[in-house]
Amino acid sequence: MLRDVAHGAMVAHRARIVARQHHWRLRVRATSSLFSPALEPPPEASTFAPFEKKPFFAYEEIYASKRSRARVGVIRTPHGDIHTPGYVAVGTNAALKAVKHDVLREAGIDLMFANTYHLLLTPGADVVGDGFGGLHSMMGRNAPLITDSGGFQVFSLGMDADVEDDDGKSSSPRVRELKSRNKTKHKRENLLLRVDERGALFKSYRDGSKIFLTPESSVEAQKKLGADIIIPLDELPPYDISDEVLAQSVFRSHRWMARSLRAHLADVRQQAMYGVIHGGVNRELRTLSVEYLSSLPYDGLAIGGSLGRDSNELIDLLSFLMPKLPRDRPNHLLGIADVGSIERAVTLGVDTFDSCYPTQVARHGTLFTHTRGKINFRRAEFKTTLEPACYECACTLCANHSLGYLNHLDKANEPLAWTLASEHNLHFMGTKMAKIRRDILNGDI
Repeated sequence: MLRDVAHGAMVAHRARIVARQHHWRLRVRATSSLFSPALEPPPEASTFAPFEKKPFFAYEEIYASKRSRARVGVIRTPHGDIHTPGYVAVGTNAALKAVKHDVLREAGIDLMFANTYHLLLTPGADVVGDGFGGLHSMMGRNAPLITDSGGFQVFSLGMDADVEDDDGKSSSPRVRELKSRNKTKHKRENLLLRVDERGALFKSYRDGSKIFLTPESSVEAQKKLGADIIIPLDELPPYDISDEVLAQSVFRSHRWMARSLRAHLADVRQQAMYGVIHGGVNRELRTLSVEYLSSLPYDGLAIGGSLGRDSNELIDLLSFLMPKLPRDRPNHLLGIADVGSIERAVTLGVDTFDSCYPTQVARHGTLFTHTRGKINFRRAEFKTTLEPACYECACTLCANHSLGYLNHLDKANEPLAWTLASEHNLHFMGTKMAKIRRDILNGDI
């Protein structure tokens, strides 16, 4: 009986996905001259094995708030547990700028992000995998790692490239709109050369060599990097494009992600893969994306693409989207980790957040504090301040040094200033997330 009910629900879910896909195909065909292959549906969920929890990777919900959708949980990985809600530190080149890896453990930050795009360029995935035995070994880090597909950086390179629709027409309305809406802000060489159904061709900013990134090659690279969690290749359109062009981008991302998932499942290697939900701020497309991706055997789901113009639009989107995500798998908000957004998004059920923002602003003079709020330690008023930045903090800066000393180091252009400030903000983020978890457990969130 229960099996029949579950089968019926699955059939109905797949029918909704097909109906939504058909709706967008008709809508685009009616409003533009674009040919239908641009909206070719991705493979049906029935062509994949059903989702099953892995023995080496699982999410456990420890407590669900009765006041909101907030929850406390733990993600089990081969290299340790990730406590959620949690902040994920970004180490672009498999390193935190001017900060030792040990600081993350001291700060209570479990997961670290590394960027596949940058690691492809140097030292190369082959060097990391074959030469060092993977990122964990190369870095000397026995703790969880996540890598992205490289797509975010590739599509951030600019869109004066030869972008082709799925019918091979590089001069179609979709291509013209993508190019006109995604100009680079500064004069620099456009390194993205071509995008088509196969993948993206770009030039290395280091030596000018050409690299063709496909869903399969991105997965292959991430297999060699060996992170605990990996991300499939997706297309990243700009914010201000039409719904019709956005729909085609979502369909292409779904086709690419399905290819990525097949490549991953053919050689799992004790790695988990998160699907990336797209659709901009269009609720119909976001619904289509989350329904399709949650029907596939991804180990978790990430929320990506354009997330709105500001924090309010982000929260409005998450308020609509988060109730649609499956509760038995972890979720991740890509590229967002300012404190204000975290505090609001946690109540909506977001598990993990990544951003280089805390360490980036630290190198430019901003400290997060528990009692003073954000402060700029470069200001003249702190030149002779003998107090620490934050009495509540256990970092090296606050335990041993004054704001006046940090101000002096920065004025003298001493790299130690970047290290102390970055370590402090990482400690702040770890402490902040630990307090959020306690507040959820105590019924305050």
